[in-house]
Amino acid sequence: MKKLMIVFLSALLVLSFTGCSNNNTPDKPAEEKSAVQQIIAEAQGMTLEELAKKAIEESNGKTFYGVGNSSRGKSALPLFIDYLKTIDPNYNMEFEWQQPKNNKIFDQLTADSLKETGTFAMTLIQDGNQIESKMVKTGILDTFIPKEWAEANNTTPEDYKGYLALQTLNKVFEYNCTGSKTYDNCWDFVAEGEHGLFMDIDSEIVGKNFLYMLTKDEYAANLKDAYDKLSDAEKAYFEPTINAMEAEAKDLGLGENGKYALAWIKLWVESYSAQTDDGPICNILVDKSATDQFGLLVYSKLRSVEESDSVSVNNIKVAAYQDGYEGMGGYAYCHYLFVTDNSPLPWTACAFIAYMVETVDGFSAWGKDMGGYSSNPQVLAANEEKYHHSTGGQVDGVTVFEAKNDRGYEWWINNGKLVVEDPEYCASVAFTVGSWIEMLTKYKG
Repeated sequence: MKKLMIVFLSALLVLSFTGCSNNNTPDKPAEEKSAVQQIIAEAQGMTLEELAKKAIEESNGKTFYGVGNSSRGKSALPLFIDYLKTIDPNYNMEFEWQQPKNNKIFDQLTADSLKETGTFAMTLIQDGNQIESKMVKTGILDTFIPKEWAEANNTTPEDYKGYLALQTLNKVFEYNCTGSKTYDNCWDFVAEGEHGLFMDIDSEIVGKNFLYMLTKDEYAANLKDAYDKLSDAEKAYFEPTINAMEAEAKDLGLGENGKYALAWIKLWVESYSAQTDDGPICNILVDKSATDQFGLLVYSKLRSVEESDSVSVNNIKVAAYQDGYEGMGGYAYCHYLFVTDNSPLPWTACAFIAYMVETVDGFSAWGKDMGGYSSNPQVLAANEEKYHHSTGGQVDGVTVFEAKNDRGYEWWINNGKLVVEDPEYCASVAFTVGSWIEMLTKYKG
C-alpha cells in the first residue's frame, strides 16, 4: 500500500510541481554551456553520495555562501556538513546564509552575477514570475535536477521540464471563531464590509501571483462554481461587479469565466487590510479579541502560537476544513532551488541541493513544521511518518487543536482547491492582468 501511495504521489507531484515551474535550463550543445552548466550536466547523472564526494574535494576548508527567501537554509547547512563528515571525518566547511528583505533577493543576485566568479553558490528563491523573467531568461540562475529526485518522481533529469522545487507552501483562509460569524464560501471573503488581513501584494509578490492565477481558466471556473452555490441574496450583491467585469475580461483576453475572476480580484484588492508580515496576522487572529476577523496567511504560522488565557489556536478555524465550505481554500507557491551561473562552488551547491530534496534530514529544517510539502514523494511520505503533522493538533491521542491537524499536500491540492502558482502563466499575464491590478491598487491608495 505504501508503494502504491508513493507511485500516486509521484504522479501528482510531477504534475503539480511542473504546474508551478517552467522550462529547465536549455539543452545547449556542450560548447555553448557555461562552466557551471557543464558541471550541472555531469552532476545530473550522479547519485547523492557521488555528488558528496565531489563536494568534499571542492569545498573542504572553504566558505559556502547561500542566499534565500527562507531563513532555514541556515539550519540545513550544518546538517549537510555533518552528512559530508560521515564520508570524510576530516571535512570542514564554513558557511553564511543571507535572507534579503523586501524582495531585494533579485537585486542581490543580479549584482552578484556581474562578477566573473560570484559570491553565492546557490539560492532558495520564491516568486515564479520574477524567477522566470529576471533570473532564468537572463542566465543568472541554472536549474539542477538531481538524478535520485527525478527517479522518485518517475522521470529523468533530461525529461523533467521544470524548475526544481524544494517544497510547496500554502497560504490559507483562517477566521477568528470567537463570535457567531462563519465563512462557508470563498466569496464570503469579498462580501460587503469584509476586510481580510493580507500581506500587501507589493510587499510579497507571490500574493500578486495568486491574483494572476485566478484568471487562469481552471481557477476562474472554480470561482464560478463557488458563486453558483451562493444564495440568491448573496449573488445579488456580487452580480453588478461580475457583469461590469465582462468587458474587461474580453479586453484582457481571458476565458469565458474571466469576469468572475476579475470581480473577485477587484473586490479583494479594494477591501483587504494590508499587513507587513504573516506572523503579526496570525498573532492578531488567534487572540479572542479579534472576533469575526479573518486573514489569508501561511498555514505554518500556527506552529508558533503560545497558548494563554486570551490567545489560542482554538480561537481560529481553517475555512477549508469546515464541512460544506465551497471554493478555494487559499493558494500555494513553491520555494525553488537554483545554482548560480557563476557559482564559486558548483559541485557543493549541487550536492547540497540534492541533499535537501532527497533526504528527510536534508528537508527537516522545513519538514519539521506543518504546511510545507516536499517535492519528493518519498521524502513527503517519510516526513509525515517522522513528524505526524496530520495529528499535529493532538495531545495524548486527543485532538486539542483541530486547526493544526494538517490534512496534507494531496488534500490541499484537491479538496482544499489551492490556487497553485505557475511561473509561465504568471509571466504571460504580468503585463495585461498585472497592469489592470496596478490600476486597482492606485485607486485603492
